[in-house]
Amino acid sequence: MRSASPSARTAAGLPPKLPAWVGDVVAAIVVIGTAFIPFPEAQFHPTDPAGYALVVAPALVLPWRRRFPVAALAACVVLYGVAAFAADVWPGIVLAVAIAVFAVATRSSRRRTVVVTLVTIGVVVLISVTSSLVVMLGTRIFAIAITIAFAAAAADAERSARAYISAITERAERAEQTRESEARRRVSEERLRIARDLHDVVAHQIAVISLNAGVAASALPARPEAAEDAVRTIRSAAHTVLGEIGTLLEVLRTDEAAPGSPDAPQPGIDSIADLVEAFADAGLAVTLRTEGDLATVSATSGLTAYRVVQEALTNAHKHGVEGRAHVLVSVDGALHVVVTNPTRADAGVAEAPPGSGLGLIGVRERVSALRGSVEAGSVPGGWRVSATLPLSTEGAR
Repeated sequence: MRSASPSARTAAGLPPKLPAWVGDVVAAIVVIGTAFIPFPEAQFHPTDPAGYALVVAPALVLPWRRRFPVAALAACVVLYGVAAFAADVWPGIVLAVAIAVFAVATRSSRRRTVVVTLVTIGVVVLISVTSSLVVMLGTRIFAIAITIAFAAAAADAERSARAYISAITERAERAEQTRESEARRRVSEERLRIARDLHDVVAHQIAVISLNAGVAASALPARPEAAEDAVRTIRSAAHTVLGEIGTLLEVLRTDEAAPGSPDAPQPGIDSIADLVEAFADAGLAVTLRTEGDLATVSATSGLTAYRVVQEALTNAHKHGVEGRAHVLVSVDGALHVVVTNPTRADAGVAEAPPGSGLGLIGVRERVSALRGSVEAGSVPGGWRVSATLPLSTEGAR
């Protein structure tokens, strides 16, 4: 189990963890110092080198309890036995056994902790009895057993606290990773939305400018009136596209809702007629036919249908022939949008109209987001774009 960071301990209401050597020094002082303090029932006081070595030995063993906890506990129990048989135990040796039990328990499961604690208490009691220290069968044995059991209980509480801190730290890290992933996902979605909107609102007007620039250039010498009309259309389209770009930049610069942002009014199914009229002004004769109750179409599906018609008519204006197209919008359990336009006779096997293809990709992405379907391809006599959208977008994503 990994140790919790200082910040995690602080968040859990626990004091900062002290360095390991501080605990070793304190344990050594207590283990060795209690051998020289006169206790009523303790008769052991070191007076020779062997006695001093026995007193110091537990303090030298305890620092190894972190790497070899079971071996350190066994060594402390052996030293307890040596003290019991050689002279008498002192409180420090009992504390050394308790510290070793604590070290084993903090690194073991609860079941193993209970087994180790019971075995240690049993061995210590057996040593005390067999060493003929009959007087120890009274309160001293009871106190030693309680001390060892308390050390095991404290270790279990410490292990539970570490597990709790580790769990909340892991949850915090997962939450942070989730927030970062969500932020990256939202950034990607916003980039995709901006790219789609930029294409939708700009591509049509750029196509109008390009086509009318060609008309103006060819008509200028012989038909100045036609050239003047084309230039007027170019000016209007340029004004529109500049306004749309300004709107998008405003959305990027502010968090407030602006025209073109998701919170502002968007074109819908009722705006298709205005779109058709705008294409008619640009020189594309469009026949619009509607069937069914368009009032049942949700705002999101209506916006997607508007974008489908806009992209299809833009391609028809740029790549079609005869300057005409047909739009069918029908409601029959679902929203159906069909846009057709004539193409050249030798383009019947084409997979897509000339261009980057990003517009059709954006259309497919918009329709797929609503769990709809879209088909685009050549048909006898022209090009056809057909999209089917749900009337309601609840549960579509």
